[in-house]
Order: sequence, then C-alpha cells, then structure tokens
Amino acid sequence: MPANAPSLAVREICAILRRLRDNAGLTDKQLAEQCGYGISQLNAIRNAKVVNPPPNEKIEKWVRACATNDGAATFALAEIRDLVALHEGQRDLEKIGGGPPYRDTRTGAGKESAPPRRVGVVPRRAARFQYRAAADLLKEAVGDGGTAVLCQVLAGMGGVGKTQLAADYAHQAWDTGSVDLLMWVTAASRDAIQTAYTAAAAEVAGADRSDPAAAAAALLAWLVSTDRRWLIVLDDLADPDDLIGLWPPDRPGGRVLVTTRRQDDALTGDRRRRVDVGLFTPPEATAYLTAALAGHSQPSETAEIAGLAEDLGYLPLALAQAAAYIIDSRHLDCAAYRSRLADRTRTLANLAPHSLPDDYRFAMAAAWSLSIERANQCRPVGLAGPLLELAAVLDPNGIPATVLTSAPALAYLTDHRVPADQTAVHPRPVDVGDARDALACLHLLSLVDYTPASPHQAVRVHQLIQRAVRETLPENRANVLARTAGDALLAVWPEVERDTTLGQVLRANTDTLHTVAPDPLWQPDLHPVLFRAATSLGNTGLVLAAADRYHHLATTAAQRLGPDHPNTLATRGNLAYWRGEAGDPAGAAAAADELLADRLRVLGPDHPDTLITRHNLAWWRGQVGDAAGAAAAFEQLLADHLRVLGPDHPETLTTRNNRAFWQGRAGNAAGAAGAFEALLAHQLRVLGPDHPHTLTTRNNLASWRGQAGDAAGAAAAFEALLADRLRVLGPDHPHTLTTRSNLARWRGQAGDAAGAAAAFEALLADRLRVLGPDHPDTLLARNHLAYWRGQAGDAAGAFEELLADQLRVLGPDHPHTLTTRGNLARWRGQAGDAAGAAAATEALLADQLRVLGPDHPDTQLTRNNLAHWWGEAGDAAGAAAAFEQLLADSLRVLGPDHPDTLITRNNLARWWGEAGDAAGAAAAFEALLADRLRVLGPDHPHTLATRGNLARWRERAGLSGNDRS
Repeated sequence: MPANAPSLAVREICAILRRLRDNAGLTDKQLAEQCGYGISQLNAIRNAKVVNPPPNEKIEKWVRACATNDGAATFALAEIRDLVALHEGQRDLEKIGGGPPYRDTRTGAGKESAPPRRVGVVPRRAARFQYRAAADLLKEAVGDGGTAVLCQVLAGMGGVGKTQLAADYAHQAWDTGSVDLLMWVTAASRDAIQTAYTAAAAEVAGADRSDPAAAAAALLAWLVSTDRRWLIVLDDLADPDDLIGLWPPDRPGGRVLVTTRRQDDALTGDRRRRVDVGLFTPPEATAYLTAALAGHSQPSETAEIAGLAEDLGYLPLALAQAAAYIIDSRHLDCAAYRSRLADRTRTLANLAPHSLPDDYRFAMAAAWSLSIERANQCRPVGLAGPLLELAAVLDPNGIPATVLTSAPALAYLTDHRVPADQTAVHPRPVDVGDARDALACLHLLSLVDYTPASPHQAVRVHQLIQRAVRETLPENRANVLARTAGDALLAVWPEVERDTTLGQVLRANTDTLHTVAPDPLWQPDLHPVLFRAATSLGNTGLVLAAADRYHHLATTAAQRLGPDHPNTLATRGNLAYWRGEAGDPAGAAAAADELLADRLRVLGPDHPDTLITRHNLAWWRGQVGDAAGAAAAFEQLLADHLRVLGPDHPETLTTRNNRAFWQGRAGNAAGAAGAFEALLAHQLRVLGPDHPHTLTTRNNLASWRGQAGDAAGAAAAFEALLADRLRVLGPDHPHTLTTRSNLARWRGQAGDAAGAAAAFEALLADRLRVLGPDHPDTLLARNHLAYWRGQAGDAAGAFEELLADQLRVLGPDHPHTLTTRGNLARWRGQAGDAAGAAAATEALLADQLRVLGPDHPDTQLTRNNLAHWWGEAGDAAGAAAAFEQLLADSLRVLGPDHPDTLITRNNLARWWGEAGDAAGAAAAFEALLADRLRVLGPDHPHTLATRGNLARWRERAGLSGNDRS
C-alpha cells in the first residue's frame, strides 16, 4: 500500500462518519461548528482523502453530533475505536517489518503473535440491534471451545436480519479477542468470493494478487496450517455451488458463518449447522420500533407502534425502513405512516427512506427481486415467478398446495412461463409435478415456506413479498391473475364441505384475494368464488355471517353492476335465503317478495330465476307460519313448472316435493305421505334409486308416514334409507347424519326412548367431529339428546347448557334458541316446578309474539304450553279459558281439521273436566273422537288416546258407555 494512501481501516472510519452525517442531515457548516473542523477537512474525511484517522476528540464530537441516540453513538464509537487500533497495528507492522511481540490491547493479555487482522468491511452493528433467539443458537453451536460446530449457516428470507446477526456475532468475536483473523466476504457470486479470498491471501500469506485461483488456494492452505484463531463470514451466499472448492477448512481454531436465503441440503451436514432466522416476535418488533422512534413518537402511540409492527409482518427490514422514513419526514407519526401503508395507491418504493438504515443494501420493493430471478433460473426454468404471482394474491398465512397445482393455475403457469432466453420453446403444458418443483424452488430461495405435510396451509408467503410482487405487475396481467386465482380456489372447493378446516382456509384465501384485487373480481361480472365463499359460511353453520356477507355483496353489486344486473339479483336471492336460515323467516319472505317483483320486471314470469324466487317466497311464507298459503303457492308454481320445464325437470320434481311437505304441515299428513309416495315412483323412473333427490323423497315419505301415525313404519323406512345413504354418500355426509337423526327420533316416537337417547348420543359425537360444536345441526342434536334423556330422567341441566351456547352462537331471537327455552320450561315443569314452568313459558311467549307474531305455529304451541302449566300449577279454570281462546285462533289460522286444532280441542276438554265439568269434558271428547276418526283414522295414536280420554271422563262424570251428554 502506498505510504500516502488511506488504509482499509481509515476508509471504513470515513465511511462510518459519512453515513452518520448523511443520516443526521447536517450541513457542512453545522458539522464544522460542532467538530472544530474546516470545510475542506470535512470534505477530505467524507471522501476518504486522509491517511490517518481524525483525532479521538474530534471523532467523538462528530459522532455525538450526528447519532440519533446514545446507543447509536456508543455502537459507532466502539466500532471506530476497533478500526483505529487496527490501523495503528497495521502501520506499526509496516514500519518494523514484523515487529516485536504484539500485546492485544482489547483484552490486556500478552500474546506472542502477529496482531489481529480484519479483512473486508464488517457491517456496523444495527443502531437498535435486537437480541434474538438465533444469537443464542450461534453461541450454543460453539459452546465446546469453538469446536462443536465449525460452520453455521444463518438461513432465512430476505430482510429478516441475517447479516445484522452475523455482524453482531463478528463484532463480539473481535471485541472479546476470541479471533486473530476476522474475514468478511460478500458472497454474492463465485467471482466475489475469489476476489475476497485473493485480498486476504495477499495480506496473511503474501500471495500474488494476479492469480485469484492460486491466491484462494494459498489462503485455504494457510487456514489449514495456521494455529491462529479465525472467523470467516460468507455473507449473502447466493448459490451453494459458488463455494465448491472454496469452503474454508474444518480446523479446531477456525469458524465459518454463512448467511443465505437458500435452504439447500448442501448447506447442512458435514459439521455444518443451519440456524433458521425468522421474523421478529411481536415483543421484539415493538421494542425495536419503540427504541427507533424514541423522541419521535408520543406515549399515546404505544398501540399504533404495535399496530405498525403487525402491519409490516414483524419483518426487520420493513421495521427499520419504516422507522427511518418516519424520522426523516420530521412530521409523520406511526398512525400517519400506517395510513400511507394501507393506501394501495402508494407503492413500497414510495415508502422507502431516502437513505437506507443499518447498512441495508436494498429497499423493501427490491429486496426480493434477485431471489425471484434466481428462482426462475432453477428447474423447472421460468415457473417460480408466475407461481409466486399466484401466491401473492392469496392468504399469506396458508394456501393449500392443491390451489396452486389446480387446472386453472397450471394454465396460468403455461401461459406466463418466463423463457430461459428469447428463443426458448416449451414443448408441453405445465403439469402438477412442474408446479410442485417450482414451489420447492421458491422454498429453497426462502421466498415461500412450503410444507407439503400440512396440505391445507402448505404454502406461506410474507405479506410484503406478496405486495412487492403485485406492484410489479401491469394492470392487464393483474386482472388475469386475480380471475385465475378465483378459478383455482373454485376448482378445489368441495361440493360438500366435510372438512371444516379446509373450508375455513379457502374462505380466508378468498377474502385475501378480494381485499388485494377487488376490481378484477367484479369485472366483467361478479366472480363465482365470492358466492361460494359466502355460501360456505352458511353451510358451515355460520348463518349470521353468511347473511352479513351476502348483504355486503348485494350492496356492492348494486353499486358496481347496477340494480338490475343478474349478479345483483342473485346476491339478493341468497341474502334472503340466509336471513331466513339465520332466524328471520319474515324478513326472508319480505326480501323474496321484493326480489320477485324486480325479477318479473327484468326477466319475465317464465325465466328460471323468476321461478326460483317464487319457490323461495312460498317456502319462507310457510316458515313464517302460513303453511296453507305455502302449499297453495307451490301448487300454482307446479302448474307453471309443468308448462315451462316439463314434468321430469329437477325443478318440477323439487316443487312437487315442497308442495307435499307444506300440505302435510297444513294438517294433511296422510295426504302428504300419499303425494310423496307418488313422487317417489316418478323419481325412481326418471332419476334412479341412488339420486340425491330420490333419497330426499324417501326421507320425506318416511317422516310423513310417522306424522300420519305410523311411528314404527317411519323408523323402519329410515333404517332402510340409512343403509342406502351410507352406501351412496358416506357416513359423514350431512344427509346421512340427518337420516340418523330422523331414525333416532322415530324410534323414540315408537316407544324406545332409551334407544333414541343412545342414538342421539352417538350422532352428537359425529356431528361434533364433522361440523364442530357451534354448527346449528350440532346444537339441534344436543336438543334432541336432552329431550330423549328427559323421557327417562332429568334434562333440565342439558337444556340450560344448550341454551347458553345457542344464545352465544345464534342470538336470543333465533327460532332454535326460542325452542330451547320452551323445552327448558317444559322440563322444569316435568321436574315438579309447574309455577316456574308457567313463568318461563310466559316470558317466552312475550318474545315469540314480538319475533314471530301471534299466528306462528311456535307461538301457538307456547300458548298451548302456558295454558297447560297454569293448569298444572292449580289454575284449571284459567287453563280452560286460555285453551278456549287458543282454539278460536287455531280454527281461524289452521282450520278445523288441522292436527294442532284437534290437539287444542283435546286439551280444552281435559281442563274443562279438571275445572269441575266432567260431563262437559266427556261430551267434548266424544265430539273430538268423531273428527279424529274421520281425519286420522281409527288406528292413529291420537285417535286411540281420545278413546281412552273419553272413557276416563265418562267414568268420572258417572256416565255409562251408552249414555250421551
């Protein structure tokens, strides 16, 4: 080195001082005044035109003037002192040609050897270095006197702070005097490694700089033979192959530390240990930002600091640059920066500080571009980039691998494969194996985490990598990408969601896609994946969430597509449906009525969507309580379906099914059973025995046979149906589980209460496993189990637990919640507390009148129960009066032959007798028997019960069997 040239140490000192001055934003005049330097001297230092370091007192003034806090000043001064000592040792060695024995001034220990050397520029310590678990791992790896693990590899995605950890480790090794040679190599390429090795070989072994290969070999030979302690840091290794023949040797006194984004197997084994470096933990990220923004934020910003750390995904690179941006702006705070970050019109490049802190080489926007380029060069060539584009619009917390290997994804990869060169031709479409190999490439470069063993969340990508990738895409490419991602999600979405975890993950991915790319999913129309995700919520049991989601979609569709667009009308139809499922049948009916008017106007009376709306309106009218009106509406709809679609169309058959159902609910159970029997014969001919609609009709036929009085026949029919549903649909299909529920119920109705309870207990276990504890069907199974247990003992406790969960999941006004309150009141009465049962039933009636209205069947049932418990509590006359009022309303709403009207007449007759009019009770039962014989037939359980009641009250009235009252 020429005598008038600055040493490497002096150049590094000048670089540190220059960075401090630039970061502080001081003018030359301001800095000269604080340091006692002239402007020309400042320029000489800044441009490394000085041979010797500045005096210590002036260095300290410079650092104190420029450092942002005492911690930063301490780190900078310690680093400069090391460099000053290195410079002086080098100059002494040059003067005396080797010199006398060197005393290590850092430790005070005498050591008969050449002075310690540093080769290469070690990055300074981060201004607010966060001590992390990875640092402990580095220490533990060499806990056996430095010989336990000779080579350690810090691996992780770009921006997690691998270089900072390595620099801190190197500084500690140097400061404690534990190494005699510290060598820092920027390992971006094989040429860069050889160049660094050549420089080091020239210094320590006197090698010739003109022959890099020979110099590198000389260095490696020196490292093998020397008894000096050395540490070589290979920073940012781009390709493990670049170290073939250049790995430092395994020596007891030598250590190697590699930082890399690669996760190749070649980097582990052979006494090498990989230390994975991840993101900051939330406390680490918050502590870092708090320290970085000390003096620039208010105590009230504690929550904003934590929020900013979360917004940035706890990535050290992003946190450092955000802090620098806020500080440099002079007027921003965390809340304002978060607002800018959330603004999708601003790119990450717009949010980078003018000067990068902590020796980072890249801003966030560019931090991963080189890794993406390298991944595209991996086999299969050109697929990693477009595959990362697909992952960039999906959920960062987990993407099923099947989504990225689906047919739409493979088509996108085929169309957008990056050619190896302009003339490259890819002879075949991309297949699943290619896509999986590309995922492995992205994993190797730490651009994604790919864990095939977790198939539902096999691929994870940091949110800022995703954003950086999205911001490079032209608008037309971004639009195609978003629609393709939606197609890919739909392609793997199961028609029946048996796996609730998969459904949750697919919904999360759809939500992310809609958040980051909303416009393409609405152009030219609403992408079907948005419908699928909303419906999935309801099918999973989250009926309130499904209704809320469809409300948002309907509002957005009206704004984006117009009120008469088919997608807008479709979202309104789904919104009405899920409102009803969420417990608001009246609201569903009203919404369907409004939608029908618009579909008649826009589409005409015979359009399939208009007919579907009429179908839904009729259904929800029935659910509101107008069973007869629903049956009449389905009758009219059936005539139009026969005219427009024909007798064999699935919609026509469905309408026949619903007409029969509401015919039964209107009181004609035998007629419903007959209609279902005729429908079943038609479906067997048209659809075959295993078609889902055929099986559904068998379910309904069995149910209405039971309602018509044949409980044993219903149980037998459900047993046969269950065998077929197990064969066709499998044990976990919702229809199979429903069939098990119906079989258990009719077994109980046929007299086997204990068998029904046992069956519901087994069913509940499977519904918990398949659907989860909060699904409405699971809650319903708990209701049935409590009921049938109650037939043999105490069910009040079970109903109380169920009610608490229904209040939490469904809310207080849901029909299922109200039903459970009724059951709880009933079992209190059965347990002997008739007065308590009456009070609970009276409170329930008030809520049902408010929610369901006075004519709803559930309201009328509660009026029936309230009258009963008044009687059981001792007020027989009050009970009779209440039943008399209820009978008038039943005759008006349901008609004289409805089973519920007949039940009310039965109860009224009983309480007339209990109130003292045994003769009147007998007369009423005699009249009721005649009507039940006509409506239900002689063998129906209710007819038989009426015969018994008539005999009992005749006896109590003192009448003979031939007497007539």
